[in-house]
Amino acid sequence: MGGKIVEVFDSVQGEGIYLGVRQLFVRFYGCNLHCRYCDTKPDSYLEYEPEELFLELQLYPKGYHSVSFTGGEPLIQHDFLKSVMRLNRMAGMVNYLETNGTLPDAYEKVQHFVDIISMDIKLPSSTGQQDFWKEHKRFLALADNKEVFLKAVVCEGTLETDLLKIIDLLKSVNRSHTLVLQADSSAASAGKIGEKMEKFKAVCAAKDIIACVIPQVHKSAGVR
Repeated sequence: MGGKIVEVFDSVQGEGIYLGVRQLFVRFYGCNLHCRYCDTKPDSYLEYEPEELFLELQLYPKGYHSVSFTGGEPLIQHDFLKSVMRLNRMAGMVNYLETNGTLPDAYEKVQHFVDIISMDIKLPSSTGQQDFWKEHKRFLALADNKEVFLKAVVCEGTLETDLLKIIDLLKSVNRSHTLVLQADSSAASAGKIGEKMEKFKAVCAAKDIIACVIPQVHKSAGVR
């Protein structure tokens, strides 16, 4: 059961509500989507057996908050992911899953070993792809007993109608989730996007949705 892993490293979380927390990162190779703002497109990987990866994680000094499984999309390798997460859980480690939230069937296979979920909401006006509202809704229903926060990338072309669909989605799952609005780091006009995000934040507040604006801090700080 080999896994395709781009890199393993020790750093601090640069996105979302766990900003600044020290984590071990396991970057998975491959993704089921092709978002136009994607900034992670590796062309090589190493193959690991689950026990090999687990033992490598044990080599890092203790004191980190959790192990972040990121990508790419970790859930496209769900069997391998499940095996590593199981080993981590047995060792008392916290499993933090970064996912695009479009593969609920794959998530269902690993859910018992996941502790925290950072889930992207893929807005069609941001990604340039189809919508995934049905998949997102099922994913959130399956993750109802987990700690979950959501991230949405805001681009120059992101539409307010997509934001309203996020709000409808959150209302439909009957649970309060924090929504992180994250600017497209490759955008040419940061000022315009900043204004758009403040407007989007106000729209969320008017609908009783908890939203915050958090950029990709690790890029401006020059860390991985």
